[in-house]
Amino acid sequence: MKLAVFLPNGIGDVIMATPALRALRRHFGPEASIVGIAKPYVAPVLEGTPWLNDLWLVDPGSVDPGQSARAMIRRLRAMRIDTAVLFPNSFRTAWIAWRGGARQRAGYVRYGRGPLLNVRLFAPMEGDRYSPCSTLDYYLEIAYALGCPPEPPRMELAATACDETQADEVWRALGLRNGRVVAFNSGGAYGIAKHWPDEYGAELARMIVGSLDHDVLVLCGPGEQERAATLAGRAGPRVFSLAGFPPSIGLTKASVRRSRLLVSTDSGPRHFGAAFGVPVVALFGPTHMAWTDTHYEGETRLQMPVACGPCQQRVCPHGHHRCMWELTAERVYEAVRNLLERTGGTT
Repeated sequence: MKLAVFLPNGIGDVIMATPALRALRRHFGPEASIVGIAKPYVAPVLEGTPWLNDLWLVDPGSVDPGQSARAMIRRLRAMRIDTAVLFPNSFRTAWIAWRGGARQRAGYVRYGRGPLLNVRLFAPMEGDRYSPCSTLDYYLEIAYALGCPPEPPRMELAATACDETQADEVWRALGLRNGRVVAFNSGGAYGIAKHWPDEYGAELARMIVGSLDHDVLVLCGPGEQERAATLAGRAGPRVFSLAGFPPSIGLTKASVRRSRLLVSTDSGPRHFGAAFGVPVVALFGPTHMAWTDTHYEGETRLQMPVACGPCQQRVCPHGHHRCMWELTAERVYEAVRNLLERTGGTT
């Protein structure tokens, strides 16, 4: 059996697809050849996990001809794929799978691609709108449509030896205390509407250091280094950032894995915490909680009820960003303290 799995385009979405990947591997067995197809920037998320035999990169906007849609179609035809699993909803992925000769093409009927699919699923609706549902369950339903038995909705990741070596160097260079680090992420690639104010982040970090005797490590990805360094500098002693180290998904994974707790907006690093079993305080602003429900019992979710939300917009359409400004540092601190106490992390 040969399967091609088109992976989601977001870091958090890839992590929410891991229960479905696990279900596919368990059902089709070790003798099946399962190839993942991913955008280059999300490929490191799955490094070290056991479900894929190979990972192919596709990026129609790349100057690398080997990452073009045409090149992917040729590879699929050469491999003679039996089944294509389409986690993204895009027309392009269905077209590539069809042109690539996959006999079965499983995915949701959206964006006019229904005729290209022969294992068709339909997203739940409320009237003429899609009903909010967990993306994790959304992906699992595709696996079930292919015959997979029920799979626990537990997300799962791995940190490679290289990732851990990088994190060791960070811990040594910054003088972080093992077992007494709270990781913090206040941004998100989705858009500035998800950002928690830096003033609040600095205030929260000072309270965690002063009252809970934990170090704080501010996470950052490409383009976020300056903001992370400024936030850490504003917060004061025992608050550090990854700004001085090359940005790496692997380093972020390993840093979250060895932290006592993670505070994060509803973005990729939040899912790292759940996948590694690290307690998480998740800060929601414009996004509906149901879309990214991870079924993780170790998470405390915070969201302020505002009349205009959740709006799902990347930039606040009203300009006031109340959903995040009204989520104060004091409220988040109480959630951190309570979760640390509940998980034995304040001693």
